[in-house]
Amino acid sequence: MSDRVDRAGLQVDRLLAEFIETEALAGSDVTADAFWSGLSTLAHDFGARNRELLEIRQTIQSQIDDWHIRHRNQPHNHTAYTAFLKDIGYLVPEGDDFEITTSNTDPEIASIPGPQLVVPITNARYALNAANARWGSLYDAYYGTDATDGAPPSGPYNKGRGARVVAKSRVFLDEAFAIEGLSHADARRYHVHNGALLIDDQPLVDPSKFIGFKGHPKAPEAVLLRNHGLHVELVFDRTHPIGSRDQAGLADVRLEAAVSAILDCEDSVACVDAEDKVVAYRNWLGLMKGDLTDTFEKGGKIVTRALNPDKVFTAPDGSEVTVKGRALMLVRNVGHLMTNPAILDRDGNEIFEGLMDAMITTLIAKHDLARDSGNSVMGSVYVVKPKMHGPDEVAFADDTFTHVERTLGLARDTVKLGIMDEERRTTVNLKECIRAAKSRVAFINTGFLDRTGDEIHTSMEAGPFSRKDWIKRKAWISAYENRNVDIGLACGLSGKAQIGKGMWAMPDQMAAMLQAKIEHPQAGANCAWVPSPTAATLHALHYHKVDVFAVQAKLKAGGSRAHVDQVLDIPLAAFRMWDKRQITREVENNAQGILGYVVRWIDQGVGCSKVPDINNVGLMEDRATCRISAQHIANWLHHGVVDRNEVRAIMERMAVVVDGQNAGDPSYAPMAPGFEGIAFKAACDLVFEGRVQPSGYTEPILHRRRLELKASL
Repeated sequence: MSDRVDRAGLQVDRLLAEFIETEALAGSDVTADAFWSGLSTLAHDFGARNRELLEIRQTIQSQIDDWHIRHRNQPHNHTAYTAFLKDIGYLVPEGDDFEITTSNTDPEIASIPGPQLVVPITNARYALNAANARWGSLYDAYYGTDATDGAPPSGPYNKGRGARVVAKSRVFLDEAFAIEGLSHADARRYHVHNGALLIDDQPLVDPSKFIGFKGHPKAPEAVLLRNHGLHVELVFDRTHPIGSRDQAGLADVRLEAAVSAILDCEDSVACVDAEDKVVAYRNWLGLMKGDLTDTFEKGGKIVTRALNPDKVFTAPDGSEVTVKGRALMLVRNVGHLMTNPAILDRDGNEIFEGLMDAMITTLIAKHDLARDSGNSVMGSVYVVKPKMHGPDEVAFADDTFTHVERTLGLARDTVKLGIMDEERRTTVNLKECIRAAKSRVAFINTGFLDRTGDEIHTSMEAGPFSRKDWIKRKAWISAYENRNVDIGLACGLSGKAQIGKGMWAMPDQMAAMLQAKIEHPQAGANCAWVPSPTAATLHALHYHKVDVFAVQAKLKAGGSRAHVDQVLDIPLAAFRMWDKRQITREVENNAQGILGYVVRWIDQGVGCSKVPDINNVGLMEDRATCRISAQHIANWLHHGVVDRNEVRAIMERMAVVVDGQNAGDPSYAPMAPGFEGIAFKAACDLVFEGRVQPSGYTEPILHRRRLELKASL
């Protein structure tokens, strides 16, 4: 039993209480009594409302299950189905047109389209890397990935590859910053004369793209350019190994890359108790105070990493121009479902973790608001709220943060809300979800994996779903993606808030990402998720090619591209003409991904990692990817596509594969041959109990099993 202290009727783990009182509250102008009293109100009064909302979720799901059971083996009647969803309150009436009134959003949210990183907040090194990924070397990104002529070579620097990298970078410069009558490939000298940038005495085609320089104007150390709101820094150094071989002395091309980053307390972490939550909150505090550091060994050397400073240049008129050196940081709170044993209410029940996150992460963000040059220059706090089901749950989040603001002495709507459009009841009611928080919405996005997991669970009784790759090809997914942007634009998000798209999950396949992910800005999204700082640098190229705000204006003028009826087109398997080999392969692929992720989650507390798939392709896995795989197998089990014994045998075979893939990890505990470890049992639970999990979420099982393992240590 953990050591607890009483605070305003709450039984708080002493570790968390000491962190709050000695670290988080210090310098916040919030008293301990006010904080604990406000949190107690959240836990008890708001907690009751939270439980009611979860009960409504379950009631609605039961009604949908019953409808599908009654109509099983009949042709799907879309008209009757839609009418039924309206009758039970799943589909709510859509009100009059409106636009959000969100104010004081930072440029990174309102006016600078670009990549967005999502990282686990419990890993200080990753958190710092994400914050510092505001700037990245295009030379390094091209050289160190398959974006240039296949996989990067091992061993010493390859001059031939380096020359190709420089040539590719010059092509980018020609496209984004064209010179009158000259190519950057032929340039020999960059200098500033009478406030203008000249390249071999030729001006830029658009001189307004020159923003500033460092050093002497006749031979600058750096030149700052801007295109579509994103900066590019040309670094000159003739003593540098690269610059010494370049005719213009150009040593690097640095791109403004991850303009924003989500520090995640949710899907990419494994926080199951006070010990874990304090790690998360302490890292967020370090980021908000600006003093987070991490020391580690890299390449045989001890390295200490801290937050990068801002960049300072001389503007064309001789004044000083400052550019942010760090990504704008948002924090993703836990959703409405989960509770956490870190704090118990007056009846001895765990309080809802999302309510705890709301109060504590906002308290911590107050430290940034008190700084002159910190995270938000507009005095705002950015909280991304996941896994909300419909407008009532968004309204609950809005009310929660109003209470938090009042408790912490913040102005109304200081907290800006990110609505993740990843549950079907939110998707089909997105306009009303936005309306429910119209004065604080700063972000909406689509997330295919969680959205598909919910799609399967919501329609579990409707029949067997298509194979995962085929689900992506169904009409509902394009309707979902298009409608999200269209509604966001119709509700006035352009110029005030982010409209985002989901993750590129293959961090080692950057050439493929460069081919595919340009679709996101072309779709009107002013941010999209990437798995690494290097990916952010390369994805930034897409925002130089595409003027996102011009795309948004055109889309808004064109009207809606999708109707809710298309979103409600359930991606069931139409013909089910699978042979045994195809069925087995599909289940193996799902099982291998689940096991590869869960074994690290349970045994090592790693909530997000690069997991090799069945073909040894490294994929970024978090609870969202795990949710879809578990729900898919659960669906096929439920409808007899595969039986329990077959799935168990596949899980054991894939556990052997996963053991082999992790053979080089000295901290890894193999699952085979006994298959009795807690991690293997957790993976099986996700599959065999998946049909009855709330909304098909993985969290309840993973948390229970992780706590079981921690108790055994």
